[in-house]
Amino acid sequence: MPQASPNPKPAPDTTLKTDEYLINMGPQHPSTHGVLRLVLRLDGETVLEVVPHVGYIHRSMEKMAENDSYPQIIHLTDRQDYLSAMLCNWAFCLAVERLMGIQVPPRAEALRVIVGELNRVASHLLWYGAYGMDLGAVTAFFWGFREREEIIDIFEELCGQRLTYNYVRIGGVAEDIPKGFAERVREVVSRVRAKMPEYHGLLAENVIFQQRTRGIGKLDTATALSYGCSGPVLRSTGFRYDLRKDEPYGIYPSLKFEVPVGSTGDCWDRYLVRMAEMRESLGLVEQALGALPEGPVLAKLPRVLKPPAGEVYSRLETARGDMGVYLVSDGGPKPLRCKFRSACFSNLSVLPALAPGWKVADVISILGSLDLVIPDVDR
Repeated sequence: MPQASPNPKPAPDTTLKTDEYLINMGPQHPSTHGVLRLVLRLDGETVLEVVPHVGYIHRSMEKMAENDSYPQIIHLTDRQDYLSAMLCNWAFCLAVERLMGIQVPPRAEALRVIVGELNRVASHLLWYGAYGMDLGAVTAFFWGFREREEIIDIFEELCGQRLTYNYVRIGGVAEDIPKGFAERVREVVSRVRAKMPEYHGLLAENVIFQQRTRGIGKLDTATALSYGCSGPVLRSTGFRYDLRKDEPYGIYPSLKFEVPVGSTGDCWDRYLVRMAEMRESLGLVEQALGALPEGPVLAKLPRVLKPPAGEVYSRLETARGDMGVYLVSDGGPKPLRCKFRSACFSNLSVLPALAPGWKVADVISILGSLDLVIPDVDR
């Protein structure tokens, strides 16, 4: 009978061991929506930590603004959140008007709402298409851009631009609308509204899209507020806050619209909120067209704008949330200090709180649902 070995071999360790590792997502990753670098700390496919690295497209816009006259600064704003260029123009002009006490003509106020809400719809359509493509639904990209192009055609006729729209001016808008503009806008609004069920059906009724968004990246109201989130990201948590209602400007107090909110703050709710916002924006465009008065589109202003010494903080609801403008004037033709509050910067900041515990593929879902424009983050 064989004897046992005096030095038996230890039993193999069957416990699975893993090591943490880091990977870079971006700044050239096709799903980062711009020049953004995310460093992911992983255990297998499970995300332990996400660290955003920004600044790759920083252009010192705030310092540039301090060396430009007030009218010259407007062109800088449509290069921040370039998908909400009309609204960014409006935000800056609104701050200067409050600093100087300028009264904007009623016709110009109505036109600002028309172009601003059309811009919101165009922005959400681009997000819809890009988000669908992020998750594998290429058709959504073509469908979203199909009607968006018709809105862009209107903007091109109005101001000559298809991306960095520049139409709003201090004291009003650049010029009056061309002949047939109202009829053309009504046709586009009607067409987009008719296509909304198709948009929704393509994604919302797709089981893959549901599984990639429902319950993924949940955000609660307290966390959203602590990070300064705004826009659809905040409203998806159930917090009903919209500057058009809570700090109204322009002719919004005279218009009827609802503020869509979610309940769970996940990727699915962020999708639903934006889809509902498009329907509300289409209604706002129709109301503003119906109430479009006659009259001038630009207030009478001095040739050189020199706001009185003082400071102002003004904000406006863009397609991505709260855009703030802080101006300090010393009485000269250029601002002493100019600071922009970016909705995208705060919305990106909450990503490290949302991603841990999910898989790498889920980071794409969460990131896309935040609808970030990276030049607005870096400014």
